[in-house]
Amino acid sequence: MGNSELVLYLGEDWNKVKALLQEVLHSDVELLDNINTGLLQHSGKMLRPMLTICMARAANGGVTNDDVLRNAASVEILHNATLLHDDVADNAPTRRGIPTVMSELGPVPAVLVGDFWLARAVGLISSSKHLGWALSEYARTLTDLAEGEMLQQEKAFKADTTVEDYLRIIHCKTASLFMTACRTGVRSVDGSDELLDAAGRFGRALGMAFQIRDDVLDYSGGDQIGKPVGIDLREQKITLPLLGALAQSPREKEIRKMIQDIPEHPEYCEKIHNFVLESGGVEYAGRKLEAFEAEALDALEAFPASRGREVLAFLVNNNSNRRK
Repeated sequence: MGNSELVLYLGEDWNKVKALLQEVLHSDVELLDNINTGLLQHSGKMLRPMLTICMARAANGGVTNDDVLRNAASVEILHNATLLHDDVADNAPTRRGIPTVMSELGPVPAVLVGDFWLARAVGLISSSKHLGWALSEYARTLTDLAEGEMLQQEKAFKADTTVEDYLRIIHCKTASLFMTACRTGVRSVDGSDELLDAAGRFGRALGMAFQIRDDVLDYSGGDQIGKPVGIDLREQKITLPLLGALAQSPREKEIRKMIQDIPEHPEYCEKIHNFVLESGGVEYAGRKLEAFEAEALDALEAFPASRGREVLAFLVNNNSNRRK
């Protein structure tokens, strides 16, 4: 199943979500509207709204409603708002292969556009039939995102990230929003508490596997991942492939000191990169990735057999093979 087949399966729901995004993000401020239009034109895979729709269908016999579509659009808007802010924090020059708002216009416009997108996401869920629940769900996710970013910043300064720290960071920064995407899909069609719990477990496990795959590609992905390979190291981020290599090496203290010294010695990045590849770090991360994918597939067993469940399983199985 390719992306075109996925879009065909999502059908009119997908077209409605894309139209809703364009409608909600329109502004009569020309600069803002031009930026929003450009971002929508380079919106990537839009995996999170796909999960919302597929989860709703898996929980409700293939049927969706307007609440599902609003939440699908909201999680996509929220995701991109956080990317705009992340690009400021990371001083990122590109995103998805194109210049960031940060690099072209500076930090102030990037933050303000991100704020606009966050406000639009809140506006969309304000009409949810489960408003109180939805506000709590999105508030939890936004808290996780902020705490995850701050923890990652703290650990980058100290170069003392552990596996437990790493797992908490990627739960907060990636898996939390995957959980929200999946849980809101089930709640929007009034799915049972059992399915709501299973959707959360599925979303978390897939989100963890998704981020680990990204971190593996940062060491072995070539030029196909939408950002330069090795950028995590240049930002002094210790991710799972590096942690796996450190766990099997007597050079841990030396390597961690090199990471701290990267701003003064950027040439250390290549040395550490080679150390990870030679010390089995990528393979270590791959084993952890497979365990999370198995956890995601196990969570799907709570759902009745359906095309929606099949598509969700495909998204899990496709994760290990994706190149971007």
